[in-house]
Amino acid sequence: MQTLKAIIFDVDGTLANTEETHRQAFNIAFEEFGLQYHWSVEDYTSLLSISGGRERILTFLKSQDHDIKSDISLRNFALRLHKRKSEIYREKLVAGHIGLRNGVRRLINEAHAKHIRIGIATATSRANVETLLKYNMGDDALSEFDAIVTSDMVKDKKPSPVVYQFAIAELGLTPDHCIAIEDTSNGNRSALAAGLKTLITTHSFTKDNDFTGASLVVDQLGEPNQPFHVLEGYQGKQTYVNLQLLDGLLGGVYQVDKEPWAESATVCAK
Repeated sequence: MQTLKAIIFDVDGTLANTEETHRQAFNIAFEEFGLQYHWSVEDYTSLLSISGGRERILTFLKSQDHDIKSDISLRNFALRLHKRKSEIYREKLVAGHIGLRNGVRRLINEAHAKHIRIGIATATSRANVETLLKYNMGDDALSEFDAIVTSDMVKDKKPSPVVYQFAIAELGLTPDHCIAIEDTSNGNRSALAAGLKTLITTHSFTKDNDFTGASLVVDQLGEPNQPFHVLEGYQGKQTYVNLQLLDGLLGGVYQVDKEPWAESATVCAK
């Protein structure tokens, strides 16, 4: 019996390795605004604990000495700075053509073939999502997703569960039939709080995050000839993320405390 009915993806760091491009865009925006700030890789890794680019900027600015004293003025400045940063980021996406992460396109294709719904739940903007998808999947890319929930639609950022709750509602399903694919601690906590099980694909900015509660943590989705490396959890005999593995995670087949014979349990994802 099929358990899996939908896969909900985060975007930045999950669909594509975009975090370094975001970091560069922040630094260019700082320079354009005449600010003597530069976020190193170490700085940005730490700042990723704050979900949302505007919130990241605002939190950072509040910790610095500057001439802007009014809270309202600071928020307005952060908004303008973030708007320009987002424009720079999208320009870089178009110019550099950042590809999807390993296994993403394959998994989406497998889901379509089996009538598994696909959703997005992200703290980034709709414009950023559209640019990334169209330059990787074509002009009709948005039609491949049954629900796209972005920062334009929800106020509360991850680890709040709101973005996932919206996505689940738009998909017309219940959490027990959906799985979230994430890359950060905040994303994992957000999905879990919405009642979802999670699969984590790490990268250089998040490999040391706390992923307590995740069903499986791997370094990539993988391909048949490019296996993932399991960091936490149990995947049975699976070597890359496919519908069978996701369905098994939802159904409890792939659990650390399972006996070896459980690997032969029947898992359907039709």
